[in-house]
Amino acid sequence: MRKVRDVSRGMSAHVEHLTEQALELSESERAEIAYRLLRSLDEAKEEGVEEAWEEEIARRVEEVKNGTAKGIPAEEVFREIRARY
Repeated sequence: MRKVRDVSRGMSAHVEHLTEQALELSESERAEIAYRLLRSLDEAKEEGVEEAWEEEIARRVEEVKNGTAKGIPAEEVFREIRARY
């Protein structure tokens, strides 16, 4: 079994054991685990984002319905995009 470098001195014995086991896996298996772990971190950060976007969309739709939304003509939008890129 390959020995894990002591990168994190505060790592629990359980985490150290899991890391040692993970390092014995094939490259593709390690990649899959890394992918899943990274996604779990992204998901934790994104909590509430979906709800915030739903609220923002509802607010914008209401502005359009009640006439308070300030639109920008498509020609102007395209002109600005062409100027940037």
